[in-house]
Amino acid sequence: MKQFFGENYVHHGEIIQLPLDFVRQLCLKIQPERPECRCDKDMDTLSSYAMCLPNLTRLQPFRFAEHRPILCIEIKPKCGFIPFSSHVSQEIKHKVCRYCMHQHLKVANGKWKRPSKYCPLDLFSGNKQRMHFALKSLLQEAQNNLKIFKNGELIYGCKDDQDCVSDWNELARHLKPFFFPSNGLVSPHCTRTVVKELIHVITMALLSSTDTCRAGDMKTVPISQGRSYCEASAFNKELVRNGKHKLESSGLPRGCLLYKTLQAQMLDMLDIEGLYPLYSRVEQYLEEFPEERSTLQIDGPYNEAFYEKLLDLSLEDDGTVAFALTKVQQYRIAMTAKDCSIMIALSPCLQDECSEQRPVVLTSKSRFTFSVSVLDLDLKPYESIPHQYKLDGEIVNYYLKNIQAKEDPVMSNLFKENEDCTLVLHKV
Repeated sequence: MKQFFGENYVHHGEIIQLPLDFVRQLCLKIQPERPECRCDKDMDTLSSYAMCLPNLTRLQPFRFAEHRPILCIEIKPKCGFIPFSSHVSQEIKHKVCRYCMHQHLKVANGKWKRPSKYCPLDLFSGNKQRMHFALKSLLQEAQNNLKIFKNGELIYGCKDDQDCVSDWNELARHLKPFFFPSNGLVSPHCTRTVVKELIHVITMALLSSTDTCRAGDMKTVPISQGRSYCEASAFNKELVRNGKHKLESSGLPRGCLLYKTLQAQMLDMLDIEGLYPLYSRVEQYLEEFPEERSTLQIDGPYNEAFYEKLLDLSLEDDGTVAFALTKVQQYRIAMTAKDCSIMIALSPCLQDECSEQRPVVLTSKSRFTFSVSVLDLDLKPYESIPHQYKLDGEIVNYYLKNIQAKEDPVMSNLFKENEDCTLVLHKV
């Protein structure tokens, strides 16, 4: 994935060998600490190999400012665009993003108690007002999309699948020394100010370009394709209530990690509905020629040869297995980018201490040196595509049946454009 995100953002780790007894002891040690929803997934205690990766709750490279207090924000931004594929069968998918629709199904299934107001399209808009709203929504309802660490320890975020209690006062108590080093108690007014400063710092870090090299030779997918807002976004609805119909989308700086993440996500050019028949074509071929699985690099190795096959952004289906396989592999890359996590590590620094080689972000009372990294980049399994196809249908059908009908009809009418209308006058 470094081909898509760039060297500075991706830490590929090192393979190391471990004694099997150590692996078994580790498995037992961490089991009580794991969330209940993860306990059905076991560590492979028969494997004596592991990946050694840097602790991304620290500044990268770690040797810098290791004695200083470190704040780290982990964000799982999710999919930042509306499908633009002509294969989409339900019009609602061209209007409401996958994340906002999925929220309602998750609440109905008991995954969460409340839907979040966060919409990924607001975060990926590049518009600071929309980005601030998105980050505030994540702080209010973190779910598993936001966590905050202080010196490597989790201080804010969901520990429970069911409920997320947002204690901003407690969070402000932890953060105040970072943003307002002078003494003083945390008042409700101070809490709002501290949270506002935190959101500002996150926004500036996300819009920064800390990687000067271009990410590979991948031709970019035009971000202008499809609409730049989601009708279900709480920010969007507020605009409409205030009589405004146009959402500003400032666009993302090309070097920032959000831009690169969005470009990788948009390799999903066909949507799962257009992709699934191509997956079936590959499956049928593998049933006839199972020995070809390794030649087609279904399970890797994900090397330069694999990457070269991804450069073709053509959508003209020539009926071949090669075309189908390219789109399937591009979809797997896109799904990986849709589910990755961004880590922003921050450390306070004095003006004369900050190195010119390190990016710096300023607040009203402080300045921070920071690093931005991306993780959870294991390529999504080829075998998960049927599950994604089924889940997509469940999400859309639930939303259409149970949510859209309840939406304020005035809201939906405001979005109808270019309709022929007949005005009927009645005699009074």
